[in-house]
Amino acid sequence: MGRDGYVVPADPGAGAAMISASANVNVNLKKKNQSARSWILLDSRGEGTNLDVDKYAIMHRVHIHARDLRILDPLLSYPSTILGRDKAIVLNLEHIKAIITAEEVLLRDPSDENVIPVVEELQRRLPPANAIPQGLGDGKEYPGGQYDIDAGEEDESPFEFRALEVALEAICSFLAARTTELETDAYPALDELTSKEFKGRIIKGVVLTHGTGQFMILHISSRNLDRVRKLKSAMTRLTARVQKVRDELEQLLDDDDDMADLYLSRKLAGTSSPVSGSGAANWFAASPTIGSKISRASRASVVTVRGDENDVEELEMLLEAYFMQIDGTLNKLTTLREYIDDTEDYINIQLDNHRNQLIQLELFLSSGTVCLSIYSLVAGIFGMNIPYTWNNNHGYMFKWVIIVSGAICASLFILIISYARYKGLVGS
Repeated sequence: MGRDGYVVPADPGAGAAMISASANVNVNLKKKNQSARSWILLDSRGEGTNLDVDKYAIMHRVHIHARDLRILDPLLSYPSTILGRDKAIVLNLEHIKAIITAEEVLLRDPSDENVIPVVEELQRRLPPANAIPQGLGDGKEYPGGQYDIDAGEEDESPFEFRALEVALEAICSFLAARTTELETDAYPALDELTSKEFKGRIIKGVVLTHGTGQFMILHISSRNLDRVRKLKSAMTRLTARVQKVRDELEQLLDDDDDMADLYLSRKLAGTSSPVSGSGAANWFAASPTIGSKISRASRASVVTVRGDENDVEELEMLLEAYFMQIDGTLNKLTTLREYIDDTEDYINIQLDNHRNQLIQLELFLSSGTVCLSIYSLVAGIFGMNIPYTWNNNHGYMFKWVIIVSGAICASLFILIISYARYKGLVGS
């Protein structure tokens, strides 16, 4: 205990540990606060509000379970998912993590560079078609540019479908853009890897002899191979991401009950009236526009409510459009994968051809070595210090031994090569 009433640690390391623990607590508090602020609420008029609430308030607001909210946790790895609940749609599509209700959209991580365009598009397209921007009727120019004529047309799509369409359009465009970038990098790299040069050019690579006597040089180097390897890895990861989104849309299209669960406005019109709320807790003060929101949602789904409740034709057409788009992106990646496989097969064929030519050269050299060994055998026999009488006064025998031995060796070499050609071991 110090003189001023402060506790003085006996061990200096203990003080450092306390400071480190305090810093960790502050970091955890900052992370918690940051996690609580990573939501933006967009209402039916397209107005955004940053929320400073925790996950329990989100669960209470949209009436979902913790396991559904856990799907949107960026720290956990969950596949692309579209879940329909009683009063909300839980949407997890890559970086787009949102909760859609019949009246509002909750979007996570609005400051992310990939999410900012989604927020802007939601603000532009969420307002109903009959909501003309303020100042347009007075002859003033709309601040965001000329008002979109298509937006002025009558649109009876429910609020949740407009929000879902923006999310699907954003994720399909994002994956298509990544695919285009990958194709732009991959095809030139593959073409460079398999490009050929004929005689007169000295290029670092694999040299192959051509049938016409020319030299064919493949641009195969460690740099090119490493570049193609990285592109192939990126393509595999991107294909898996596209496949997950496609499988989720296909699963929804195959199950009419799952699609019927996404009709939030229909369920809201069947369980509540335009003047009375559902009793859920509100974050904001009561507003006279709440009744008009429910009324607009009811009018948007009045055709569906009057008809068969299991009619999912409108949502099915929406999902089919983006299913075809994501399927086209997957087909591009499949084509790129086939092109990579064809390039690998082409390079392997060329390398096998080079290897076969080296084997043929080895066969020629081995055959020549065998024939020369016979010639050396004759020379070794005549070079031994053994007395024999037929060498005396027969000087002409030397040239005949040389000629006959050479002829035998040449005939043996031709015989070996002819047999190899007959068996197809060497080219013609």
